[in-house]
Amino acid sequence: MTHDLLGRHRAVLPDWLALYYEDPIEITHGEGRYVWDAAGNRYLDFFGGILTTMTAHALPEVSKAVGEQAGRLLHSSTLYLNRPMVELAERVAQVSGIPDARVFFTTSGTEANDTALLLATTYRRSNTVLAMRNSYHGRSFSAVGVTGNRGWSPTSLSPLQTLYVHGGVRTRGPYAHLTDREFVAACVDDLTDLLGHTRPPAALIAEPVQGVGGFTSPPDGLYAAFRDVLHERGVLWIADEVQTGWGRTGDHFWGWQAHGRSGPPDIVTFAKGLGNGMSIGGVIARAEIMNCLDANSISTFGGTQVTMAAGLANLTYLLEHDLQGNARRVGGLLIERLRAVAAGVPHVREVRGRGLMIGIELTRPGTDEADPRAASAVLEEARAGGLLIGKGGGHDTSALRIAPPLTLTVAEAEEGAAVLERALRGL
Repeated sequence: MTHDLLGRHRAVLPDWLALYYEDPIEITHGEGRYVWDAAGNRYLDFFGGILTTMTAHALPEVSKAVGEQAGRLLHSSTLYLNRPMVELAERVAQVSGIPDARVFFTTSGTEANDTALLLATTYRRSNTVLAMRNSYHGRSFSAVGVTGNRGWSPTSLSPLQTLYVHGGVRTRGPYAHLTDREFVAACVDDLTDLLGHTRPPAALIAEPVQGVGGFTSPPDGLYAAFRDVLHERGVLWIADEVQTGWGRTGDHFWGWQAHGRSGPPDIVTFAKGLGNGMSIGGVIARAEIMNCLDANSISTFGGTQVTMAAGLANLTYLLEHDLQGNARRVGGLLIERLRAVAAGVPHVREVRGRGLMIGIELTRPGTDEADPRAASAVLEEARAGGLLIGKGGGHDTSALRIAPPLTLTVAEAEEGAAVLERALRGL
């Protein structure tokens, strides 16, 4: 059955639509932190559909909210008043940290980043954008134009002039040998020098933790230091929280808060986890920025009632059950367990991350040369052991990505770590 579906997939879908595993699997259902494939095999899910199943599979509170709303009305567009959209926007604005916040809902993170770029370039009257090396912001024309990861950039054409800045990867590049303080200072000097050679840009767009880039991040405080430089020139700061938002990093509710001494970003984008699988993205910005557009606009599917009901139920569950705290506690135990495992595996260059957002970078033993073959081998072996993980990285996809639902228990963390230990030691 699965092989038949694979043949049909290849016959009608694009060649560039990636599938995991030499023998791809069809996931048919899930519950809690587990999913089952069409052959009846059970897997502990450490990737959550690319960090999207944020709380749990088949979470009763979300399923109930979706079913009840679907029984009343699925959709009306933004041309009509929409109570679930207003209620969720109120909650999102409240937790955003942005003063006088306005919220616009989209259907994806790509669309959210598109909207943020539209707002920033319109507000600043500039099509120049600063972005981070090794970054990823989506698959649309403009989002690809600010993506600093060659593996996810199918074209160099863009409506934007993008200038790439140092700092997103702490342990690679020309500043890797510096202390954290020296690293931040060198990156700020580089940014200041860059700004001296170009017309003032509209914004810096940056992921607090680079997702597709392999869960890399700078020292805490880098983006606050950048913000000081940018603020002097009126340049906006867009925090791409598509993967880092809603408490996943444990220490903070938003990834930007690790860099927050200069205050919140001007614009925050989000998606993935808020809907726990339903298609929700969005943008949060100060009113003066959000309201800068002088043409009509609507969203046909952004803010649709059924997705808003799911998002509201999911966010309520997350806050009431302190899943940020669980991510901090269980994630801290998991990362230390994985670091202990990695100490005996020559292929592991680094175990990094915070909360339930953990990366394991693999290289050829004794070198800093990426080893995508090893990453693929661990992915396959983990699947054989009943564990689903992801991979990524700006150096030939050599980082394993671990991002379980935020309800993960200590016992499940140990179960997953044991599978990863066997897979890594088998290299």
